[in-house]
Amino acid sequence: MDYQNIIFEFVLIFVGAAIFSTIFLYLKQPVILAYIAFGVVAGPLALDLIEQPEHIEKLSHVGVILLLYLLGMNLKPDRLYQLFSKTAIVTFLTSAVFLLVVTLTAIAFGFGTIESIIIGAALMFSSTIVSLKLIPTTALHHRHTGEMMISVLLMQDIIAITLIVILTGGQSDSVGITIFYLFIKLILLSVIAFAIVKYVINNIFLRFDTIQEFTFILALGWGLLGAGVAEFIGLSYEMGAFIAGVAFASSPISLAIAEQLKPLRDFFLILFFFSIGAQFNFLMTQDVLLAGFVIAILIMMVKPIAFKKGFQFIGEDKNFSTELGIRLGQGSEFSLLVAYSALAGGWINLQASYLIQMVVIITFVLSTYWVVYRYRTPISSTAKNRMD
Repeated sequence: MDYQNIIFEFVLIFVGAAIFSTIFLYLKQPVILAYIAFGVVAGPLALDLIEQPEHIEKLSHVGVILLLYLLGMNLKPDRLYQLFSKTAIVTFLTSAVFLLVVTLTAIAFGFGTIESIIIGAALMFSSTIVSLKLIPTTALHHRHTGEMMISVLLMQDIIAITLIVILTGGQSDSVGITIFYLFIKLILLSVIAFAIVKYVINNIFLRFDTIQEFTFILALGWGLLGAGVAEFIGLSYEMGAFIAGVAFASSPISLAIAEQLKPLRDFFLILFFFSIGAQFNFLMTQDVLLAGFVIAILIMMVKPIAFKKGFQFIGEDKNFSTELGIRLGQGSEFSLLVAYSALAGGWINLQASYLIQMVVIITFVLSTYWVVYRYRTPISSTAKNRMD
C-alpha cells in the first residue's frame, strides 16, 4: 500500500469536502450531500482523482463503528430492554410490509423471484447513519424521539446481520444452527462486556480520570476492542461496538467521553459519504434506471406511512409518529452489505446489485432533503432549523 498516496488522498478528500460544503451551504443545501457529490466528482467515473475508493470505504467504516459505540454510551441496559419490547412489533411488521412491496415491484420489472425477494429484503432497512446524523444530539440522547429511533434501527441491524449470515451461508443445512449460535454469541459477549466494565474498566477510570488523554484512549480502545471481538466471533463490528458502549454507559464519565469522541466519528463519517459517491457506477445503472427510480420513490412513500401507522399502533401520537416515519424513510448502508453478500454468494446478478445501490443513494438524497427542510437538524443551512 502506498502510504504517501493515502496522505495525498486524505488531503484531497477533506479540502474538496470543505470546498463543496461551503458551496452547498451558500446554496442552502445539506452538507451530507456535498460529501457524496464530491465523491462522484473525484471518483473514477469523473475526474479520477481517487482511482480506488474501495480502501477509503474500508477506512470510513470506523465512523459507523464509532457512531454505534457512542449510541450505546447513552443507553442504560434497563431502558434499552424497555424500548426493544415496545418497538419489536413495529420493526417486524414494517419490515414485512417493505419486503412485500419492494419484492412485488421488482418482480413487476422482470427480476426473478429469488432476486426480487433479496432486493426487497435488502431495501427494508433504514439508514442508521443518515437517520442519526440528521437528528439533533439533544434529541438523540435525551429525548423519546432518539430512543425510539435507535431501538428500531438496532433491531433492523440484528435482522440485517441475520440475513447476511443466511446469504453467506449459502444453501447449507447448518444455516439455522449458525443463526442460533449467533444469538448465543451475542448474549455471551454482552455478559462478558458488562463484567469487564464493572470490575476492570470502571476501576481504572476512577483511578486515572484526571488524565484526559488516557481516558480518551482507554475509551476508544475499549470500543474498538468490542467491535473487533464481535467481528472475530461472527457478529459484526457495529454490534460489538454498540454492546461495548451500552456496557460502558454505567461509567460515571461515559457522557464526557462521548463528547470527546464525536469529532473523530465525524472525521470518518465524511469519508463514508465520500466513498458512497466515489464508488457508485452510474454507467452500470442504465438498465435498471426506471426500476431504481420507481422503487426509490415507492420506498419514500411507503416507509413514512408504515412507520407512522406502526408507532401510532403502540400508542405514540400522530405528530411524533409522522416525524419518526419521515426520518426513517430511506434505504440503508446495510442494504449495500446485503447486496454485496448476495452477489458474492451467487444469489443475485450485477444488475440486481446495482439496482439496490442506486435505490439506496437516491433515497439517501431525497430523505436528507425532506428531513432537513422539514425538521430540526444539526446540519441545516437555515438558522431556524439548525439544532445541535
